[in-house]
Amino acid sequence: MTTTFASAIKPRAEDSFAITFAPLSLEEIYTKSDDPANGAVVVMSGMVRNQTDGKPVIALEYQAYEPMALRIFYQIAADIRLSMSDVNRIAIYHRIGRLRVGEISVLVAVGCPHRSEAFEACQYAIDTLKHNAPIWKKEHWRDGSSSWVSIGACEASGENC
Repeated sequence: MTTTFASAIKPRAEDSFAITFAPLSLEEIYTKSDDPANGAVVVMSGMVRNQTDGKPVIALEYQAYEPMALRIFYQIAADIRLSMSDVNRIAIYHRIGRLRVGEISVLVAVGCPHRSEAFEACQYAIDTLKHNAPIWKKEHWRDGSSSWVSIGACEASGENC
């Protein structure tokens, strides 16, 4: 799939997107992706882990340029639908603000008649979001220090930061 940035992508009524300070709910996102025509709903949950490269993390702080990030979410959904016509529903939610270890930072869910398309679409959505959406994270370390994660460094290293 290739991402093209059309100027006026409008989300479909059956899809759901948000950037929020509120805690994310697996049940809510699953429900938003469910449809009687689905044979599969694949959900990807990104969480705050307790370490990065062996260094103890106590929290992450996310910031986003919301209008552009939502346009990226809409474009991701449009790209998925161009390559997989039988996708029924797509939900992409990202949290902003300070999150503790174990809290969910991002949820992506895709409902399709078949599992292979649901898995492929979900992976495309999270990978594209991580590379294209203007969402930044700051890691807060146990020793009291903090540092912003460099998106360029993630891409150069080939890691999914």
